[in-house]
Amino acid sequence: MIIFCGTSNQGKLREFQQVARACGGGFELRAVEAPPPEEHGRTFEETAIEKALYYGRNLGAGGMDYVFADDSGLEVDALGGAPGVQSARFAGPGATDTDNNRLLITKLNGIQNRAARFVCAIALVGGGELIQTFRGAVAGRILHEPRGTHGFGYDPLFYHEPFGCTFGEADDARKNSVSHRAQALGAMFAYLKGDHALHPVAR
Repeated sequence: MIIFCGTSNQGKLREFQQVARACGGGFELRAVEAPPPEEHGRTFEETAIEKALYYGRNLGAGGMDYVFADDSGLEVDALGGAPGVQSARFAGPGATDTDNNRLLITKLNGIQNRAARFVCAIALVGGGELIQTFRGAVAGRILHEPRGTHGFGYDPLFYHEPFGCTFGEADDARKNSVSHRAQALGAMFAYLKGDHALHPVAR
C-alpha cells in the first residue's frame, strides 16, 4: 500500500521510512511535493490535521489515496509544556536545531526538574477527508549539554533512561524502537491493516 507523507523535514521523512520498512506489512511511504504550510494549531493534533488536509489537497489525488502528516515536539515539565507546538521555532522563525537547543539549555539553567517527553500526533487523510489521528509519546529528561550526533532536533539533549544515553547517541534502529514517531506511525499502520480507514471521522 502506498501512503503519502506530507513533510518538508527530511529527518522526519527518513525516520518514517525506516519505521515503515521495519514494520513490514507492505507499506510504502512517498513524499508529497509541496511547500510547507503555515501552522496555526494550538495542539499537536490540530496542527497535524491542518497539515494533512493541506498536503492532501496538494497531492491532487482522487479516490481514497492516503496522506498523513505529523506534528511533533518536545514538552518540558519545568517550562509548562513548552516548547510544545513551537518546538521547531522555539528560538524564533528560521531557528536551527543548534539555536533551539541552546535556548532550551539557557531556560533550564539552575532548574533541577528536567523531566520531558517527545510527543507525536499523526493525522491520516483519505479522499480529502480526515480519517483518524494517532499519538505517541516517550519520556526522558533534558541534559545540561548535547551528547551524540545521531538524529536531529532535540535528540542530543534528550536522555532516555532505559537506553542510558541520549537519542543523539542511539543508532536509528534503537531510537525507532521506542520513539514517539514510531509509536504513532505503528498505530496508524495497525489501523489501516484493520481496514478501518474507509470511514472518515465526524468533525
